[in-house]
Amino acid sequence: MFLLSDIKQTQVYQEAMEERETRLLLRLLSKQFGKISDRSIQTINKLSLEQLENLGEALLDFSAITDLDNWLEFHINE
Repeated sequence: MFLLSDIKQTQVYQEAMEERETRLLLRLLSKQFGKISDRSIQTINKLSLEQLENLGEALLDFSAITDLDNWLEFHINE
């Protein structure tokens, strides 16, 4: 019998969480700034779950789309 903690460690679960978080962040960014560039979308799609969570927190402080661009440029190589 699998426990929830066991399931959370699976690759399938991790990928599902990353996909869900990515979609949510893209929706929030689009709502706040309008159209997001294809380049930014591609970069966001490559972020790890931890980076996505950090972006979600940072998003609260963004006042312009350039804040997103700057964040991505700084954090993409982490």
